[in-house]
Amino acid sequence: MKTKKIFACLLASVMMCGFASCSEEKEEKTSEESSVAEEATEAVTTEPVNVDAVQAETPEFEEAIAAESGDAYLAMVDSQWWIQYWGKVDDGSPLAYDAGVVPITGDGDYTVSVNADTNGFRFDTTGDANGECIPSGCGFAAVMVKDGVTKYPNMAIEITSIRVNGTEVPMTAKNYTSTDDGIEMRANIYNEWVSEVPEDAHDANGPVTDNDTYKAQIVDPAVFADGWTSVEVDFTVTGTGV
Repeated sequence: MKTKKIFACLLASVMMCGFASCSEEKEEKTSEESSVAEEATEAVTTEPVNVDAVQAETPEFEEAIAAESGDAYLAMVDSQWWIQYWGKVDDGSPLAYDAGVVPITGDGDYTVSVNADTNGFRFDTTGDANGECIPSGCGFAAVMVKDGVTKYPNMAIEITSIRVNGTEVPMTAKNYTSTDDGIEMRANIYNEWVSEVPEDAHDANGPVTDNDTYKAQIVDPAVFADGWTSVEVDFTVTGTGV
């Protein structure tokens, strides 16, 4: 045991001497090398970073909103099917920023919306938060409630007002409530693929079958033709049992 301790002490002494020797060798510079090093150091200048200026140039993005179970949102698509929002933030949707999503907590009046006048939208569509991109036209629009069929199977959604860029637009027909996938409850605003009310179509008074009064297109798509930055929809919910 003593032999091991003596050997360890000797080894430590040798290592310390070796390290001291390496350090001494590094410190032995010629006067010429020192002069060159000093000149190089003097030649290097570093401009101070203006942190406040950098922060001022960095845009602040709005919160991207996703619909949770039981939330209502405005599904919105432009005429080119490029600008879209389906209640998600992980699908690259630029309309998720500042989206007006609202939890359905019972019968009552609600509002959902999308907003294209945000830093996040401009950055995602143009690569520049100060860029310009204005959606135009409408490929699809509907008020949708995530998991609405399960949570509120007797829910009826009545759309009462639609505003484009802050101006209320006329409705050309009455909406009905139905489901397309058996999961989400919806009220179509503009759905060009549906020409007749489906079997599960209903309103607050029960089933509807009148194709002249109830339609899947309740606005003229021309109201979106000149471009839009905001779309807001007011609606009344009944039949939740809450």
